[in-house]
Amino acid sequence: MRKGTPGSCNRESVFELALHHPLASFLAGFRFLTILPVSWMSHTDGHFFKASLLWFPTIGAVIGLLAATVSWLVAGLLPSPVLAFSGILVLAALSGCLHLDGLADSCDGLLSSRPRQRALEIMRDSHAGVMGVIALLFVLLGKFAALSSMPQEEMGMALFIMPVAGRTAIVMMMAILPYARTGDGLGKLVYSGESRRIALSGLIFFSAYYKLLVFIINSCNIAPCHAGNDCSFLPVVLSQTWWCNW
Repeated sequence: MRKGTPGSCNRESVFELALHHPLASFLAGFRFLTILPVSWMSHTDGHFFKASLLWFPTIGAVIGLLAATVSWLVAGLLPSPVLAFSGILVLAALSGCLHLDGLADSCDGLLSSRPRQRALEIMRDSHAGVMGVIALLFVLLGKFAALSSMPQEEMGMALFIMPVAGRTAIVMMMAILPYARTGDGLGKLVYSGESRRIALSGLIFFSAYYKLLVFIINSCNIAPCHAGNDCSFLPVVLSQTWWCNW
């Protein structure tokens, strides 16, 4: 079989597969992380789930851009608390509440004080427990408090970077932590042996989007921001480079 076709994904590294088929791997991740109806090439998703991990920060940027656009369109028409609520609602709706469901399941299991195997069984249970509900309340209230305390002209910027940071965190955690289950699970679709290389790429993507955000803030005189003029990300990137080669 010719190299580069979907059926040859096992012959290519996950990283190479993502670079050789950027659109197919991006769309596989996009359908996994959002509910937006993009059906083109969906029949190849099974081949590209692991490769899609490289594009998680970029998918977060797309989600953030949509949420920020909604915020900018209605800014000035709504009070700040309502605008903050709308932004949180859009972010949750675009992802189909996938991250909130995962947070609730994780907290139900990890905070159950049960043995490892029982905790994993609790995480797989579709019913929400007390710990999961409490975690959701704290997270959503924290997001609301943070956003509603910001000036409306800055809220769109925050809504842009939030999903980028969140999807980058997924990539980083997958590189740091081993897969918890011994059998199959949803996370098994995207786990690979190249998680560290992909995490480094994800960090670089996040740094680029962050710098872009700072540039826009400074160019539009929204707020003074000098974070883009330093090298704060350089030690992290260098340490990640060493870690990926370790």
